[in-house]
Amino acid sequence: MIQLVIGSQWGDEGKGKIVDIMAEKADLVVRFHGGNNAGHTVVINGKKFPFHLIPSGILQKKPTVVIADGTVIDPDVLLEEMDIFEKMGINLKKKLVISPRCHLIMPYHKELDQAYENARGKNKLGTTKRGIGPVYADKVSYNGIRIYELLDWPLFVEKFKFQAEIKNKILVAFGVIPIKVETYLPVFKKLAERVRPMVRDTFAIFQKAIKQKKYILLEGAHGVMLDNSFGLYPYVTASNVIEGGVNIGSGVPSKKIDEVWGIVKAYTSRVGGGPLPTELFEKTADDIRERGYEYGTTTGRPRRVGWLDLPAVKFACLLSSINRIAITKIDILSGLSQIKVCVDYKLDGKKIEFSQCGYLELKKLEPVYKNFDGWKEDISKIKSFKKLPVNCQKYIKFVEKYLEVKIKIVSVSPERKASIFV
Repeated sequence: MIQLVIGSQWGDEGKGKIVDIMAEKADLVVRFHGGNNAGHTVVINGKKFPFHLIPSGILQKKPTVVIADGTVIDPDVLLEEMDIFEKMGINLKKKLVISPRCHLIMPYHKELDQAYENARGKNKLGTTKRGIGPVYADKVSYNGIRIYELLDWPLFVEKFKFQAEIKNKILVAFGVIPIKVETYLPVFKKLAERVRPMVRDTFAIFQKAIKQKKYILLEGAHGVMLDNSFGLYPYVTASNVIEGGVNIGSGVPSKKIDEVWGIVKAYTSRVGGGPLPTELFEKTADDIRERGYEYGTTTGRPRRVGWLDLPAVKFACLLSSINRIAITKIDILSGLSQIKVCVDYKLDGKKIEFSQCGYLELKKLEPVYKNFDGWKEDISKIKSFKKLPVNCQKYIKFVEKYLEVKIKIVSVSPERKASIFV
């Protein structure tokens, strides 16, 4: 069995919780793209566990967790997460595997990210300033440095100094203080020593697992609307989020995937710039944001919120062959007298499909809404779909019918156990 979990919106859909649930029976849990610009949160008995690089499945006893080729690694973040889990008694030498092909986020990447964003002025993209875009740019322009080079220390230092010399010239041009390589060498030396026992050929591991019919769970970061190719460029992330990104980022052939789970938040949210057609403002937005704690796991920034945008989610389902859906944060809508769902777009009075839209069209179009009566009951302790309020059931059934994909999980609170299996 191979399952893929991806976000069907602009990220922050609740993928971490769903991965954690599924990981209980998995043999391998795999992160295959993105970096610490992503944040997943798992809640167990009221305690929050935030993740940025290590896959969410680490908290389950059975699986080995893998940071695969397409993931980019910030040394400070990885070392911090390793410290957290080792203090919890988790033996990472047995539990964690890291691909030598993972690229490293270097200090100049973060400085460049900040410099580029500042230079854009009022046209800022809203990046997380974690160096993600610049590290992927170096990867495709043959200037990247990987875990592979890190484990050959003299080679790593040589490459670091050469790249820093080039990047410092750019930083000076932006009025930014150039970096000093010697300042950062101790951190990278520590990283090399810590990860060396965990670095293995992940391609061989996956091929063996596939042959033995092991249960592989692939953990996506971000959401389809942020995909570098199919998202609303340039308001996107630097990696490929969609199903095809699995093959690119891990080596697992996408045709081997049995189930693609699309995680759908019961409303819409996003961090950063770019259009959000169903965006809400003032009191309704504030209420949803506070009740749903819509603040970035990585950045802490308040998320923009809006009504559920079904044309966008439908596009995500078709693009990535989504055949299972988990709907999350439906409990946050409790107490609203009226709930809206976007079912169509109109531009200049004519219907327009999501796939026809770039960021210019999405800024101008008019969402077409369907209205639903809300419910007042607290649903966070409900264990059966039939016991949900009737209006909540109607809302979920409409989403399922529109998307033409079965909703198999309904999450009614952040807690690990608070999920209804339909």
